[in-house]
Amino acid sequence: MKQTNTEIIAVGTELLLGQIANTNAQWLSDQLAAYGVNTFYHTVVGDNLQRVEQVFKDAHKRSDIIIVTGGLGPTEDDLTREAFQQLSNMELTEHQPSMDKIKAFYRRQGKEMTPNNERQARVFSNAKVIENTVGMAPGMIVPYENKTWIFLPGVPREMKQLSIQAVFPYIREQMGEEMIIKSKVLRFIGIGESQLEHELQSLIQVQNNPTIAPLAQDDGVVIRLTAKATSSEKAEDLLNGTKEKVLDKVGEYFYGMEHDSIQNTILSMLNEQNKYIAAAESLTGGMFTHKLIAASGISSVCRGAVVCYDTKVKTDVLHVSPETIDAKGTVSEACAIEMAENICTVLDADIGISFTGVAGPNSIEGQPVGTVFIAVSDRLGKQKVEKFIFQGDRNTVRRRAMLKGFEILYRFLKM
Repeated sequence: MKQTNTEIIAVGTELLLGQIANTNAQWLSDQLAAYGVNTFYHTVVGDNLQRVEQVFKDAHKRSDIIIVTGGLGPTEDDLTREAFQQLSNMELTEHQPSMDKIKAFYRRQGKEMTPNNERQARVFSNAKVIENTVGMAPGMIVPYENKTWIFLPGVPREMKQLSIQAVFPYIREQMGEEMIIKSKVLRFIGIGESQLEHELQSLIQVQNNPTIAPLAQDDGVVIRLTAKATSSEKAEDLLNGTKEKVLDKVGEYFYGMEHDSIQNTILSMLNEQNKYIAAAESLTGGMFTHKLIAASGISSVCRGAVVCYDTKVKTDVLHVSPETIDAKGTVSEACAIEMAENICTVLDADIGISFTGVAGPNSIEGQPVGTVFIAVSDRLGKQKVEKFIFQGDRNTVRRRAMLKGFEILYRFLKM
């Protein structure tokens, strides 16, 4: 099977109501990727016979392997078998080993088995039955019209046991030559998703293997490179080649791989340069330092911060000149620069970063809501200050300012 397209269907109204999360589909997709199997659809359908049957019909038209989790239990709302029977007209029979197991369970418990539990032992006559060693209902692998239907219990530990025991080996056998999928995540800051995609358009238009997928995240933009090959080594070579092409175009914004964070990258850069940093935070109120000190080992490079929300703290603690405030205001380039310069002296740091601005809801000193000044200064006299007008509510402005501070600091350290 050269191109195997897989679909995962989860049956259960409790999933639609948000009472439980559909972790089965996430786990199955992750595991299938290791075999080079494409998962094209995730579907969740409630316990309604007509809707389940319709979902099954749609899946049968478009996918080679359909994996169904849930709906195999003993109650009247467990409708997976019935829906597939209406689709396929296949006969359901009682699987005696499963029935014996269910009866034995109730005997050990000293309880009388209710008749509805017999439903759990029903299997399709041509199914390859998968023993459930951690639960009641067995799994099934059912060929139908050149497609493969796989039915698994919805309980995650049961689903995983049956998948590892029988489903994945079966799929690998059907595929013939074993394929694997590997991914790399490249992390960028200081460039938006749309701009990044524009810069990489010539690569994205001809992408095939590996594929290139930009994705915006809270702390920047990531690109996921995904390669399919017959060995891990070949996949790695494909990924590295594409990574080089991407960085040739947008390498100036690249700061890390996989699970790297911007604060850990800053930590490494400060350690390499043997420099301490300190922050003066008005608008952000400590948000920048809170995120920075999430990096393990940050005490080796971070002196601390002064939250200088009040003008008196700016003048009395940070020694911002009253003349600067009188002439330019607290929300100004001049004030931001003095804050960044003076925090170096106050906290004995090599680099200072400052934030001042208007988070809202009202304008300040004639400056509109969203106005932000961020400055970085070092003891050698190098300085960088930028002005922004951010959109959003009060906390959105503060958060965007904090993230922009990391971007400016990163560029400053690379200068």
